[in-house]
Amino acid sequence: MFPEHLRWQSPRCLLGAGLIGLLLVLPLLTHWLELGFYLSLATRIVIYAIAATGLNLILGYGGMVSFGHALFVGLGAYVVGICSYHGLDDGWLQLLIGLTVTGAVATAVGLVSLRTRAIGFIMITLAFAQMFYFLGVSLKQYGGDDGLPLYQTSILDPLPPLDDKVALYYLALAVLLLCMYLVWRIVHSRFGYVLRGFQANERRMLAAGYSRMRYQLSAFVLSALICALAGMLMVNLTTFASPSYLSWQASGEFLLIVVIGGMGTVVGPLLGAFALLSLEEALSSMTQHWMAILGPLILLAALYASRGLWGGLVKSAATAGNQEGAGR
Repeated sequence: MFPEHLRWQSPRCLLGAGLIGLLLVLPLLTHWLELGFYLSLATRIVIYAIAATGLNLILGYGGMVSFGHALFVGLGAYVVGICSYHGLDDGWLQLLIGLTVTGAVATAVGLVSLRTRAIGFIMITLAFAQMFYFLGVSLKQYGGDDGLPLYQTSILDPLPPLDDKVALYYLALAVLLLCMYLVWRIVHSRFGYVLRGFQANERRMLAAGYSRMRYQLSAFVLSALICALAGMLMVNLTTFASPSYLSWQASGEFLLIVVIGGMGTVVGPLLGAFALLSLEEALSSMTQHWMAILGPLILLAALYASRGLWGGLVKSAATAGNQEGAGR
């Protein structure tokens, strides 16, 4: 669409660079304005964007509608919480254990759920998430329904302590940018083209000799690992591991974030997380009936922004650029 030497000047790149620049200076703005609470909100938005980025890999590019990805966020959170409960505060070791456990569970869930299609896949992923939700509720030693407090945040030497909110924010932002870059590289690789091919025309891809289970299971497991990273960061932010992280409501939020931001776009999950969580925070501070207002707003976004917020912004920026060019 753009010449090679002007590609960095495209609306998509300029908008993305502006958004990343804003995220980088956000802690300075909150400190200058003495609005420390908004740094915690921004960290939560970034963490939700990480989880939505993982889900977007299989939903936006693979056509797999998972209604149970909160399972992997909850697994990451509980691994950190349980390790800390037993005195294991080494964050790197927690990361290794969390990714190993999540990878094993995701492989088992994927092997079962990917044997089905459409509504069957949705219901099986939901069923697994609910099974682990009730497992979390039943673990009385680890708080049961009340959840598990985190008495010591993860220690990631030589990184700064994560009880420093600024350090946690920049770590979460670094993980988000790394995950976004990873997804971008994957979807523009041979693996990504095959994955998108199964979304577009499964019969043709099978006839070409590609294994549906191999490609979709690999994407499913990688998606789950990204969500586990979000869970590990979330428990360090809230200092609490709750069964609610595993609930179907949390899975629904991640789906909603991807749809609002723009399915099949790298930046969409970040915009979706910002829009949804900011609206929730603003409306809940104004009225106790905020959900009745949020629902119609989400409906309007789904009806009039079919390509999501990111698609709408890119289109608007491109239109404005074309008009400016025509006026010169």
